[in-house]
Amino acid sequence: MDVVFALVDCQNFYVSCERVFDPSLRERPVVVLSNNDGCIIARSETVKAEGVPMGAPVFQWRKALENMEAVILSSNYTLYGDMSRRVQTVLEAEALAVEPYSIDEAFLALPALDRTALAALGETIRRRVLQEIGIPIRVGIGSTKTLAKIADENAKARKRAGTGTGVYVCPSEPERERLLDCVPVGDIWGIGPAYETKLRAKGVTTAAGFRALPNRWIRRTMTVVGLRTALELRGRSCLRLERVRPARKTLVRSRSFGQRVETKADLRQALAKHAQRAAEKLRTEERVARGIRVFITTKRFGPPPHYANAAAGTLNEHTAASGPFSHASRCLLEAIYREGPGYKKAGVMLYDIRPARPKQESLFGRCTEADEALMDAVDRINATYGRGTIGLASAGCRGNRTWTMKRENRSPRYTTRWDELPVVHA
Repeated sequence: MDVVFALVDCQNFYVSCERVFDPSLRERPVVVLSNNDGCIIARSETVKAEGVPMGAPVFQWRKALENMEAVILSSNYTLYGDMSRRVQTVLEAEALAVEPYSIDEAFLALPALDRTALAALGETIRRRVLQEIGIPIRVGIGSTKTLAKIADENAKARKRAGTGTGVYVCPSEPERERLLDCVPVGDIWGIGPAYETKLRAKGVTTAAGFRALPNRWIRRTMTVVGLRTALELRGRSCLRLERVRPARKTLVRSRSFGQRVETKADLRQALAKHAQRAAEKLRTEERVARGIRVFITTKRFGPPPHYANAAAGTLNEHTAASGPFSHASRCLLEAIYREGPGYKKAGVMLYDIRPARPKQESLFGRCTEADEALMDAVDRINATYGRGTIGLASAGCRGNRTWTMKRENRSPRYTTRWDELPVVHA
């Protein structure tokens, strides 16, 4: 079956998630902050219109936000992740296939209908997600992934100008040529700053100009990746939906601390917690790992001394059990810890990852059946009673972790915690 591609993009996703459960936010300016309430990572349309930039430190804009009576919220990634999964469920019911692209974007495969029918299908998807999940979305449709990206940006511009509903279908030639002639070359999906500089030096400033370049020059200058982009802009599909994600090569778990960590004991606890969460992730993906790297840093701000270091090691066998990684993180910390500086971040990276299949790796390797049974029991308890119900003693208890992230204005985790469900008074 012939297919076309759609890019579904949730509008102001973090802000929209907050507004679903708190209607009082729908008519107010809203910003969502990054870890430790440091920078602005999501803005409502009103805040954008006032010129508040993405990624700006909140302390620099706090006065301006107060003047516009904006609501400042801490990030609630548990809620956002669950809402993203709910949106994807609706998309899977409407599309031939779905490829999650990020937490707030997904590519869809749709039947190759005429432009009017595709626009109607896009409207159906947009209305259904809004009605069932409460999240406003945009839908850009094109014969290739790259054209769908451009269509999404066009839908965004039309919605902002009040001339569209948030759905746009990329036209066929010659209308497509006129559309691409309005797209700056630096806005093409896959064209980074270095390639943009080379193209502008050659006098190419638009997507239409880029796709008109000779194939030989594009491949010689921008490799086969650049050539695929040009072919996509010409309407030839070179990028298929990735139904199965590529095998993970590394797994990183890290967080900045809510306050500077001054003791080795707190660093041990933080690294044990990160190792435990990384091992849990391995088990959900049915993977095992053997290598582990730990890192600690003061970051380059605040009063000196500044310090950062890392160390890596290898376990005797591949595993997804939490205990061995926690023990290894404690041993590796001893090699890099320096007393004196206040640390701002620590984390672990697991590598040498492979599928979890029975395999004897050494003559004297110990039996892992007991570890697997223990981890299975731990995972079932946490799935039933909530994450963190049971875990490693070395990772500490929730109330005793002084190093956790600062999230002073986090909203309730409405969809994943029984004790944080919204209460309705009738």
